[in-house]
Amino acid sequence: MPITHELRINERVHAKMVRLIDENGVQVGVISREEALSRAKSAELDLVEVAPNNDPPVCRIMNYGKYKYKQKKKSHQKHHTVQLKELRIRPKTDEHDLETKIKQARKFIEKKDRVLVNMLFRGREKAHPDLAKEILNHFSESLEDIAKVEKDITPDGKRMGLIFTPKT
Repeated sequence: MPITHELRINERVHAKMVRLIDENGVQVGVISREEALSRAKSAELDLVEVAPNNDPPVCRIMNYGKYKYKQKKKSHQKHHTVQLKELRIRPKTDEHDLETKIKQARKFIEKKDRVLVNMLFRGREKAHPDLAKEILNHFSESLEDIAKVEKDITPDGKRMGLIFTPKT
């Protein structure tokens, strides 16, 4: 039921016979417009024509103001855009700090973001890629319950990266 300015309410419903849906969502059937209006007034609600192109048109008994408010609120909700979050670590990063980074990555993945874990090398640290791969494998083992590896370990000069995406 998209909100439009064309919805007819109460006395503006023109059809002589309407298919009525009551305030509980139960289909009453095809009845006259006057009977539908009297039911809506007795329930202290509005008679709203929700499908004017049908034969007979479908009308629903509802609180029209509340309906408009919910539709407006629904249209203003923000949708989450997936981002690539980056975490930087070094081969000398301590175990506790690695656990903190894993928790941070877990939060990002739970929010449906992708995570890039970058291992940065300085000086002679490049001589120990096996240590870096071991740390990155520890990362992937820690996150395997909620994430999958999108891009495996890729060495790139002074860095080595690994990208995780949330499991759906």
